[in-house]
Amino acid sequence: MTKFSWRKAALVAAVVPMLALSACSSSGGKPADTGNAAGGGQAVSTPRLKVALITHAAAGDTFWDIVRKGAEEASAKDNVELLYTSDPEAGRQAQLVQQAIDQKVDGIAVTLATPDALKDVLKKATDAGIPIVSLNAGEGVSQALGAFTHFGSNEQLAGEAVGTRLAAEGYKHPVCVIQQQGHVGLEARCAGVKAKVPGTEILYVDGKDMTAVQSTATAKLQASKDADVIIGLGAPITLTLLKSVTDAGSSAKVASFDLNAELAQKIVDGAVLFTVDQQPWLQGYMSVDALWQNKRGGFKLGGGQSVLTGPSIVDKSNAADVLTFAKQGIR
Repeated sequence: MTKFSWRKAALVAAVVPMLALSACSSSGGKPADTGNAAGGGQAVSTPRLKVALITHAAAGDTFWDIVRKGAEEASAKDNVELLYTSDPEAGRQAQLVQQAIDQKVDGIAVTLATPDALKDVLKKATDAGIPIVSLNAGEGVSQALGAFTHFGSNEQLAGEAVGTRLAAEGYKHPVCVIQQQGHVGLEARCAGVKAKVPGTEILYVDGKDMTAVQSTATAKLQASKDADVIIGLGAPITLTLLKSVTDAGSSAKVASFDLNAELAQKIVDGAVLFTVDQQPWLQGYMSVDALWQNKRGGFKLGGGQSVLTGPSIVDKSNAADVLTFAKQGIR
């Protein structure tokens, strides 16, 4: 497992603006004005590319809106036609990858939440000469499945960071809520928490049905009177868990992974202890930009290693600042 480096994570934030600046010219020529680049700026003058971004996003999960915004901004800058598709069901996500291959895309950015379901179709992509990057989920298998780099957070270490913080604050009986059983990243988050707080229990819910999430979590809190904190692994899940705590009459506190504007406000208000932000806007932006850089000059960001975009802790001390960016849809 790659050792987590805060310095490396910080470098990611610095790389984005440098890439944006370097991309504004090519071979001394004047870049073409597309009129749709972020801030009304200009796009590069390199040939038009077609890039597929294929995720396991479920409908209504605001996390993926942020990923997509980052990808769209990079696409506008890099003269890329972005083909965004998603499906939480592993077999259908594999079909979307095949669809991208059939469309002869110039690059594929893909999440690897269920790597076994994608390995065969990704082999077809590499055999077809299509460069691949992975993002968000599947850091540990990314290289083996043909991606030349991965953008995301090391989920085991992110979970351990949460567990370390909870243990330091005296919590002993967390409930870690997984909204998609078998998702390697979500399982790793809760495993990381449990590694630091052995009393952690895992609760599986159906993340596609928020009514069911609320009722299942309420029942768990009513049955587990010693539960002192409940952890959501995504902002919409966490916001629903707040309702479960109220419904159950529980004294459990709430912590989270990931972020949106509403969750940031809950942290400002003190309703949520903290969240671990993996900076999804960067994941979308850098996935597209890395594929463009690869086509442009054979560049491979990361040097064969994952590029970490987190974890970044958002708590009462910095949530107000983060909220400003979250309202813009980039955090």
